[in-house]
Amino acid sequence: MQSMNEIKDLFRAAREDELPALIKTYESDERAGVKKLVETAYKRLDSLQKERERIFKLQEYERKYSDYTYICGIDEVGRGPLAGPVVAGAVILPKDCDILYINDSKKLSEKKREELYDVICDKAIACAVGYATPERIDEINILQATYEAMREAISKLDPTPDILLNDAVTIPKVNIRQIPIIKGDAKSISIGAASIVAKVTRDRLMVEYDKVFPEYDFAGNKGYGSQAHIEALKKYGPTPIHRRSFITHFI
Repeated sequence: MQSMNEIKDLFRAAREDELPALIKTYESDERAGVKKLVETAYKRLDSLQKERERIFKLQEYERKYSDYTYICGIDEVGRGPLAGPVVAGAVILPKDCDILYINDSKKLSEKKREELYDVICDKAIACAVGYATPERIDEINILQATYEAMREAISKLDPTPDILLNDAVTIPKVNIRQIPIIKGDAKSISIGAASIVAKVTRDRLMVEYDKVFPEYDFAGNKGYGSQAHIEALKKYGPTPIHRRSFITHFI
């Protein structure tokens, strides 16, 4: 008879498609520990089924516009911070995209975003980011700078998208059909993927800035106006990555 540890290792290592066979093999085992493993496997399968159903709903817009070959999701991160760039993500996913757990990046843990970033970049037909610097934000305002970052991200895509699914906005000076979707990062898998790519890209950049300007805790606050960030701003003054038009209330 197999030991509990051996069976536990089998369940732990099993892929989702292997779970039904494992359950069938061990569900008649009377040991309490094995029963618990089988019960957990059933819950895992149920959870996976619910996630597939959620992802199916998240593909509603992609199905609606499925006549288009290359559907691109667009989203931005970083309109509100006091420091750092605004970053736009643009992602074209394959029509048969099977990536689970994509969602509005704000609803995901940092660990899950990092995991999904790698999967999205690996499986996407095309994936790109665009930036607008703090200087550019001060020069033309945050909204226009966001549009510039989005246009840059779109321009880097190969192939060129046929249609854009945007999170809420319509981007000026773009000759591709656009569908603005309110709260699109939670309603479209393409926009959700773009939000994750933009968020992870920007967060990694702010962690690097933290090494250059450690007093401001950019690794922790990502440039947003936390109390510690504002106190450092008042004590040390602005860095080259601060948005001067955003910090007039503090210095």
